[in-house]
Amino acid sequence: MPSDAETKAREVGAAKAPPPYPAHLKVEKPPYRPGVMRVPVDRYFRQEYHDLEVERIWKKCWQWVCREDEIPEVGDYIVYDVAELSFIVVRTAPGEIKAYWNSCPHRARRLCDFDGTRAREFRCMFHGWAWGIDGAMTDMTCGWDFPGTRDEVSRLPEAKTGTWGGFVFINPDPACESLAEFLGELPDHFEKAGLDLSKRWTQVHVVADVPCNWKVLQEAFLEAWHVHTTHPQLVYPPTDRAVAGMRWDDFGNWIRSAPALPTDEHKAPPGYSAAAETEQAAVNPRYDWDLNLDPPLKVQPGEKAIDVLRARSREVLRGVIGEAADDIPDVHLAAGEMCLVWPNLHPWGGLSRLCYRFRPYKSDPNRALMDVLYLSPWPEGVQKPPPAPAHVLGPDETIGDAPELGQLARIFQQDLANVPKVQSGLKTSQLGYVILSDHNEAPVRHFHDLYDRWMGFENGDYLAERSGL
Repeated sequence: MPSDAETKAREVGAAKAPPPYPAHLKVEKPPYRPGVMRVPVDRYFRQEYHDLEVERIWKKCWQWVCREDEIPEVGDYIVYDVAELSFIVVRTAPGEIKAYWNSCPHRARRLCDFDGTRAREFRCMFHGWAWGIDGAMTDMTCGWDFPGTRDEVSRLPEAKTGTWGGFVFINPDPACESLAEFLGELPDHFEKAGLDLSKRWTQVHVVADVPCNWKVLQEAFLEAWHVHTTHPQLVYPPTDRAVAGMRWDDFGNWIRSAPALPTDEHKAPPGYSAAAETEQAAVNPRYDWDLNLDPPLKVQPGEKAIDVLRARSREVLRGVIGEAADDIPDVHLAAGEMCLVWPNLHPWGGLSRLCYRFRPYKSDPNRALMDVLYLSPWPEGVQKPPPAPAHVLGPDETIGDAPELGQLARIFQQDLANVPKVQSGLKTSQLGYVILSDHNEAPVRHFHDLYDRWMGFENGDYLAERSGL
């Protein structure tokens, strides 16, 4: 017999019928340009690529550095590192955030080595020069010994800053386009979806140090085709095979993955994921339980697994966001919706809490950092808890050593088991390039099209050892 909670969830689900497809997902862009793409393996491990990426991507692109609630008070700051670059991002007023290059204009010592709160100034611990949080110099020890130089060091060099959805962005390029121009339709997309990410609570933040290139790491999360092999426990009900496939909508600097809808003008190819033999077998892998016990969630005769899972999801959400859970479209209870913002930010839509970021590690093209955040819904009118501090895993730890990730830890563990093997295989590739598919790997092709544009490879990758790519 179903439990009281299961019965209640099913009764509520039957009483209310939310729209199955939200309007914002019905907005289609033409399918990403067709064709197979070949990408040279060199760009994943040769130092020349890493060095050029620093100059043409990380010194030129808008990039997410922190959440606004990580620096809630005036003087609160974080240190943001990407490759060899470092920046101090500080709240200078209740509605103002600034970013400074983390380097003393005197002898270039890093001004800050770690995050902090309620700062009044940033003082170099080498010779004592100091600047206020507004960037203006407050102390030039032995200034008499630097005739004619005070003007050039009177302010810390700044990076551009901007905010959206609770995210703080910087761009080191003083001539860059505005953040609003760069993001384009992204804020409108989330607004039409009824999602305000600025109201989300950072429940989990884990940073993994991974032995592969940042592009290899990011590509593992840019497509879903790998799921049926890398994550064999994720099977779909025999009557609902995730079934209609995926759609990739191109919005310029970002691309959206969305479940294919019956209303789509451009029909996606059929799904590829493994189907379970029974409805119950599609539910069981969603839970950790001992096989000698009854499953924690049972599918009753005549029921479909997808309906049972949706009802359970609504009941869990109702405990967090109240009756608003009944207005959530069915598709968001069963399928993911992810936006891939160039160059390295992955905020998910729908009900998902997931958000990813990928960065190169210092000067090593064979090492990268992955941030995993759970941005959780929080009730209106209730003060949010402080954001979870980042749990930074060491090089000898795995993402499975982050229990706060819950059941997803084993999913990430499977993903991150692949990428060092990819990094190794790239170096021994006889072809000298990788092949990206027409449909399933369209977002990976989209990434490399943008990569080529920012790196100046529109007429061919002139750094590649093999010509014609």
